[in-house]
Amino acid sequence: MSWIRAALLLLGLLVALLGAGPAQAAEPKADDDGIWLVTYGPGEIYWQRFGHNAIRVRDGRLGLDHTFNFGFFDFAQENFFWRFLQGRMLYFSAAQPTAQEFAQYRAERRGIRVQRLDLGPVQAERLVRFLLREVQPEHRDYLYDYYENNCSTRIRDALDLALDGRLSETYRSLPAAQNWRDHTRRLTSMDFWLYLGLETVLGAPVDRAIDGWEELFIPARLADAVSAMPGVKPGRPLVSEDRVLFESPLPAPPATPPVVWPRYLLTSLVLLLTAGLLGRYLPPAALGRAWFLLSGLAGLALVFFWFGTDHAAAHWNFNVLVLNPLWLLLVPRRPAARYALPVVGAFAALALLMPWLPPGQYTADVLAAALPLNLAAAWSVNRAVGRRGRP
Repeated sequence: MSWIRAALLLLGLLVALLGAGPAQAAEPKADDDGIWLVTYGPGEIYWQRFGHNAIRVRDGRLGLDHTFNFGFFDFAQENFFWRFLQGRMLYFSAAQPTAQEFAQYRAERRGIRVQRLDLGPVQAERLVRFLLREVQPEHRDYLYDYYENNCSTRIRDALDLALDGRLSETYRSLPAAQNWRDHTRRLTSMDFWLYLGLETVLGAPVDRAIDGWEELFIPARLADAVSAMPGVKPGRPLVSEDRVLFESPLPAPPATPPVVWPRYLLTSLVLLLTAGLLGRYLPPAALGRAWFLLSGLAGLALVFFWFGTDHAAAHWNFNVLVLNPLWLLLVPRRPAARYALPVVGAFAALALLMPWLPPGQYTADVLAAALPLNLAAAWSVNRAVGRRGRP
């Protein structure tokens, strides 16, 4: 379907909703006509781990059935990689035929849950007007934020607009069951490298306590929240029908973040054992300096994300205590390297204390992965310097 035809059909739906009287819109129809919140389950690709959602608008009389989706991005956009590094990546909204969209998510083996919203004509008109505006070329782009301005928060805000602010009024007064880091950890815990990468770059802002409104950045949480809302019609719930169209065969994420730091500690110990075996062929100090080079460069990246980008979630990141730019000073063979062990040990002690000090950043997984390597590298460099200093 061409964009022009789609726009005309959607405008036809708006006219129909505007012209519908209370008697026409009072009761949900027996078929699938109406406005639906659509929630897609997590997928296998890293950007699909948090799930997704959309709003479906269907009117059989006009032959319309489209989903409005705020989760599109384009790898071909100008300066995509640089915008991503700066935290200024553009996402955009679009509407596409529901059958086409559902087929895509079924092919990805992602669950599809739909909830019919029992809206009055005023609320339906307001919501559809907003959705139509958001897919227009001059309005569709927005600056994406992982926690505060993503596909789910955009759907949340659209529903709140339709409901005269009752959704935000209800959930801003409730504490969240889990904060941003908790949800991030539980939804990525099955992916070894994605989990560790996110735990490395996310700073203390994602550890703060959030309210129920902020927790709706997770599509599944938004679906549950809408289910619990009273409707606009007295004595009736907001969701008049709730069903699963497709059950995903993929493993469900855990309900709470699991304890996974032992796997990173074990990986670190295996790397140390491997380094010990390689020590027969390579000087241990050379391996230690190689680690300081890698972890020092990683520390520079963390400092860049903290001070040089708009990634608010990467600010105040105390993983720089273990992935430290100062380690680069220990790479050259110089007398100062003899202080490697006490310096690295002091930073390690501070890093171990940080989770109990303000702002209370969770760092257990990164510490388990990096601290043993730091201490072993410092010991090997210290030992080599001491040997060269002997007569």
